[in-house]
Amino acid sequence: MTIDQGLGAIQSRGQRQVFPANTTTYTLTASGPGGTDTRSVTVEVSTAPAPPPTTTRPPTESGVSMLQSQGQDAYFDYDSHDIRPDARAALTNDAALLRRIFGQEPNFTVIVEGHCDERGSAEYNLALGDRRATAAKDFLVQLGVPGDKLKTISYGKERPQCTDPSESCYQKNRRAHLAPGQ
Repeated sequence: MTIDQGLGAIQSRGQRQVFPANTTTYTLTASGPGGTDTRSVTVEVSTAPAPPPTTTRPPTESGVSMLQSQGQDAYFDYDSHDIRPDARAALTNDAALLRRIFGQEPNFTVIVEGHCDERGSAEYNLALGDRRATAAKDFLVQLGVPGDKLKTISYGKERPQCTDPSESCYQKNRRAHLAPGQ
């Protein structure tokens, strides 16, 4: 018995291992007193699939960084905690942002800060700031933000964003602001 492709003679009850680099057809020829018989077999060699390309994700921006760069303050009218149209737009943007942040960082929490302008007593402004923070939080929850990830705090008039005695400055201080939780 012989096998072509340079393998040569083999025993009639023997075996032969082959390790072709490419798909190859081998022909076995057996000759004896009864005649000759030929059989062929093809060994298919397929190359291993290329490994998937390694995708390097760009570094993910942290929740703190996203909140600081993309978060928007919600502004309020004088002596009010009602959510006005421009505040609705800002909080709607914030809700989408917070859902992305919480999806990326499930343990992230946010503090909704209530701020007031300098007019009025400290006690009155602390209470008004609390109502503003609560109104903003409630609005965010209505938009699908998990309420257990939001805490509120009032700073009243203690942390002004602007200190000029003008209406435009007072407006900047009447706000709800989102800050990373601890």
